[in-house]
Amino acid sequence: MHTLANGLRIVTERMPGLKSASVGLWITAGGRHERAEQNGIAHFLEHMAFKGTKRRTSLQIAEAIEDVGGYINAYTSREMTAYYARVLEPDVPLALDVISDIVLNPVFDLSEIEVERGVILQEIGQALDTPDDIVFDWLQEVAYPDQPLGRSILGPSEKVSVFGRDDLSRFVAERYGPGEMILSAAGAIDHEAVVRQAEAIFGDRPARPRRAVEPAQFVGGERREVRDLEQVHFALAFESPDYCAPDIYSAQIFATALGGGMSSRLFQEVREKRGLCYSIFAQAGAYADSGMMTIYAGTSADQIDALVGLTADEMRRSADDMSPAEVARARAQMKAGLLMGLESPSSRAERLARLLSIWGRVPDLDETVARIDAVTTGDVRDFAANMATSGQAALALYGPVSKAPGLEALTGHLAA
Repeated sequence: MHTLANGLRIVTERMPGLKSASVGLWITAGGRHERAEQNGIAHFLEHMAFKGTKRRTSLQIAEAIEDVGGYINAYTSREMTAYYARVLEPDVPLALDVISDIVLNPVFDLSEIEVERGVILQEIGQALDTPDDIVFDWLQEVAYPDQPLGRSILGPSEKVSVFGRDDLSRFVAERYGPGEMILSAAGAIDHEAVVRQAEAIFGDRPARPRRAVEPAQFVGGERREVRDLEQVHFALAFESPDYCAPDIYSAQIFATALGGGMSSRLFQEVREKRGLCYSIFAQAGAYADSGMMTIYAGTSADQIDALVGLTADEMRRSADDMSPAEVARARAQMKAGLLMGLESPSSRAERLARLLSIWGRVPDLDETVARIDAVTTGDVRDFAANMATSGQAALALYGPVSKAPGLEALTGHLAA
């Protein structure tokens, strides 16, 4: 790890035996860093980064990477925007040059803004036409109402329709300072060479204080949208620990045991034994200062009541009879998923950036595995009990939902 004088952080990891590398910039400028009138601007900016710089056209950006057999991509999340490329070892300097160029030197050509606006509006329309996608945006909204963390990443079409060059430039000026940037690389990497190049590219950019972010507060509530669909799409959430909370691994192990795979309680009881759905799962997501335990399923209108009741039953039972074997299986799934994922330089570069942004350091893998192994069956049961009796939950329903049980009935079932 290395930090430039202006606050930009650099973290790399060499992976012996690899001939390729992943390199990118992770910027703490995601959806939750937008003001209400800016909702969707971080994602719009991510799109515009590929539409031309002071040195390259949009075609030249793509050709620069693809001419050497690599690929380049980006994404926007609620807490970060990432720009990254995967290339062979000799082309790492080129990848870093292109990535830094699209982040530091976008031209925001007016005609390209209009083209990309149309692309994003189509993306929003596609999301609205995808029930098992849009239901999670609605769940987020009712979990964190009237807060940046509760707004969609794509933003509403009425705001996207009016964003202009000044709006994009203003967000860059507000949120793309050196202190918000992490340069992360993994694979066939020469750390000192990356630091030297980063110093040449970023070193003269002035330091500035990092802007505060509005704290998140899980509130909960219910939203149901009646639509003539084949299925009811059911999404339920409870507040769970943030990234740094001591019980984050208890939450993740509970989610895995409850609905993280084919052997999980929900999959076995709701799908395999009762045939009430095709897809059902649970997951524990985390943010810097909050988290969400989410359960999703899709079922028919006449079976939603049974599905909701069984889901509540399994959650309530987990507090009493979650077995050591289930916890051990969930621990093994988590560790395997973590370690298998890190065989990819792209996954490893992303992990380095995320951990550095959360902890200010990169915990050793052995430390992470030890924390997973330290979770006991009692810890998981206690977490399940606290969540089920918290009284705070968020519920989103989409489809033929007029007869679906509401949030009050569901939480009452949990507390019974």
